[in-house]
Amino acid sequence: MSFKTDAEIAQSSVMRPIGEIASLVGLNAADIEPYGHYKAKIDPAAAFKLPKKQGRLILVTAINPTPAGEGKTTVTIGLADALRHIGKESVIALREPSLGPVFGIKGGAAGGGYSQVLPMEDINLHFTGDFHAISAANNLLAAMLDNHIYQGNALDIDPKRVLWRRVVDMNDRQLRNIIDGMGKPVDGVMRADGFDITVASEVMAVFCLAKDISDLKERLGNILVAYAKDGSAVYARDLKAHGAMAALLKDAVKPNLVQTIAGTPAFVHGGPFANIAHGCNSVIATRLAKHLGDYAVTEAGFGADLGAEKFCDIKCRLAQLQPDAAVVVATVRALKYNGGVARADLGEENLDALAKGLPNLLKHIGNMKNVFGLPVVVAVNRFVSDTDAELNLIQTACAEYGVEVSLAEVWGKGGAGGADLAQKVVNAVETQPNTFQFAYDAADTIPNKIRAIAQKIYGAADVDFSTEALAEIASLEKLGLDKLPVCMAKTQYSLSDNAALLGRPEGFRINVRGITVSNGAGFIVALCGNMMKMPGLPKVPAAEKIDVDGNGVIHGLF
Repeated sequence: MSFKTDAEIAQSSVMRPIGEIASLVGLNAADIEPYGHYKAKIDPAAAFKLPKKQGRLILVTAINPTPAGEGKTTVTIGLADALRHIGKESVIALREPSLGPVFGIKGGAAGGGYSQVLPMEDINLHFTGDFHAISAANNLLAAMLDNHIYQGNALDIDPKRVLWRRVVDMNDRQLRNIIDGMGKPVDGVMRADGFDITVASEVMAVFCLAKDISDLKERLGNILVAYAKDGSAVYARDLKAHGAMAALLKDAVKPNLVQTIAGTPAFVHGGPFANIAHGCNSVIATRLAKHLGDYAVTEAGFGADLGAEKFCDIKCRLAQLQPDAAVVVATVRALKYNGGVARADLGEENLDALAKGLPNLLKHIGNMKNVFGLPVVVAVNRFVSDTDAELNLIQTACAEYGVEVSLAEVWGKGGAGGADLAQKVVNAVETQPNTFQFAYDAADTIPNKIRAIAQKIYGAADVDFSTEALAEIASLEKLGLDKLPVCMAKTQYSLSDNAALLGRPEGFRINVRGITVSNGAGFIVALCGNMMKMPGLPKVPAAEKIDVDGNGVIHGLF
């Protein structure tokens, strides 16, 4: 039997004019700014004037990702379609894909099969230009900072203590560490510098956590960019850069409206990674989805140890949001991989390996249920290779943990394949207790906040801080910037900071090698293990398979 690829399914789907999708949530032609026929920017002010819907917020998270793929975005989209299938008015809030992974190893991020957001090619490639605007704003600040130093350095900035780096939305290891300002005296001041990927930038975090344009501008001004030679802090507002940065972002900050294959409205806006940033779509998009829908379905990047933890402890804390339930996505294949099965053998039944991998799922369930106090439903993204015995083993283990399981078939059947999941989510929201809380008190010390995340969420024995990290903590305490929530930067592949430790490791220690502050975004970043903010391309990049034919049709995205 031959199956259509994700791209073939997307390209054969009939899209509705974006004005029709807008009308489903009460928006009229004056409230949207069309970008072609099938995507549009939304005026948040006009949208928030509409009557508020029930606004139940459903967070979709997952186990630790594996090379086999878990299909979290596919399940997120399928769940929203399924909620409409059972008569609930749902709206989606998703992150935008980054060009780096699209051309690198991960591929696109618009869902899969019959649970996709459209137009898939546009969303994965440039979309409405938001990421380019974010890159431009980031690099404008870098240019103004270096120009200030070159033009006399009235703020007495120490060139060796410049914190701000340039960004590009592409995986490019060659740019991680560079020397710039070389050449003639008029070419600037020579210093060590480097690039991060756009999605890891503080401007991206500010963009996604701002509640409106005024808040965005204030947060941009609060970005800590360097230290003066006397040790005092230099902020973006000291360089008078934040107004121009906000001007570059004034259109980008408006959420993007698109549609699923089934016609469910979807806001796709912002896109920080969850391993090196906070991993959630914009606050504005999430609030709009809650305001305009009875059920707002959103996702957070990677597993519940990363994206979901940051969604709860950072996004919900700063934006005063409260989720109503969490869905934890898993696959039989990924659990067997966590149990020690090689990727090539994941299609074969292996109950022993599945049993060894199940503790990973149970830990993520425990994070959402016991640490954050949320109702939880497990969605098993079903594959044709899954056997009844394997599925029964997962259901039995989750039942003993007090959590319902739904076998989701949204890739092949769209919303109809997630009707059971949708009903179980509705039941969980309506019948299960919700005692939502944070994993730590933001007013606690930086080491204690990091230790709380490591021990409660990861299951670590303790945390080790490098000499440099302790010095950076002391510096932040002197500046009064130590009372912010913490964004952990660590590998997504393990509950630990060692990507090779699969399943549910025990007795490990988290190694914090560095601390930085994203003061504009409103959080502290703890760098763990060997995490870096600029990925590289694999030996065979996905870009090698991507092409466009003479009719303008793109091939090879999926």
